[in-house]
Amino acid sequence: MTEQQRNIKITARFVLVSGMVIFLDQATKFFIKMNFALYESIRVVDHFFNITYILNPGGAFGFFADSAPEIRKFIFLFMSSVVALFVVWFYTRCAKDHVFLSYGLALIFGGAAGNLIDRFCYGKVIDFLDFYIGSAHWPAFNIADSAIVIGMGILIYHIVLNKLPDF
Repeated sequence: MTEQQRNIKITARFVLVSGMVIFLDQATKFFIKMNFALYESIRVVDHFFNITYILNPGGAFGFFADSAPEIRKFIFLFMSSVVALFVVWFYTRCAKDHVFLSYGLALIFGGAAGNLIDRFCYGKVIDFLDFYIGSAHWPAFNIADSAIVIGMGILIYHIVLNKLPDF
């Protein structure tokens, strides 16, 4: 395989994985937005899982949710953009020799982009996956959040086992 073919394959991996995350994330959010009223909830598994349409103005776990909208917008749009650029840079440095890590980075990018689209369009992120046991609820999340968590798990695996590329 030539270097050019290898680069095309590496780029295609990134585009396909992150693109699939963005597509699934935005499609599920569109479905929720079109078929649910805000705060409407449907029980899927008794005492464990609901689909509940909420808008999250904050970050993970509602972080910064009580801050002024202008501050939230700046922080989340700026930080998401910086993280996305860093992930792309890191991907270009490791994708050739660290395939599993490159999938994780593509998942992180796709998830960050999916939530960034919501922030640009609505100023908030659409969340709807609501897991709980009794009265203890995990904060609602979405497909993008799931991709970020899986990607971060892969990244942490590489950090813990010292399987990161040399720069």
